[in-house]
Amino acid sequence: MTADHRIFSYGTLRDPGVQQALYGRLVPEEGDALVGFVRALIPISNDEVIRVSGATHHPVLYASGDPNDRIEGATLLLSDEELRVTDDYEGADYRRIAVTLASGRSAFVYVGREEA
Repeated sequence: MTADHRIFSYGTLRDPGVQQALYGRLVPEEGDALVGFVRALIPISNDEVIRVSGATHHPVLYASGDPNDRIEGATLLLSDEELRVTDDYEGADYRRIAVTLASGRSAFVYVGREEA
């Protein structure tokens, strides 16, 4: 399996139980941050996501445009299939966008659905 996609995670994708349930493995992480975004919580209505994560509310990011706003997290390297599984897991409340992290690396991140 090749890890072709860098995902910035700031929430449940960093949980070992979620990683085992989604990918069947623990995914190595590398610390990083995302600048210009703020974090909130949203209710989750997908029963399978609640079962896997054990939480009824998950964190979500929204662009603030303020360079003083900083979200700490980590990058995960995922294969094409793992990226598809992650898209399904994140569901209708999130959308995947490309960003540049504080380190200068490019990654995908899941943000609130209304993000442009």
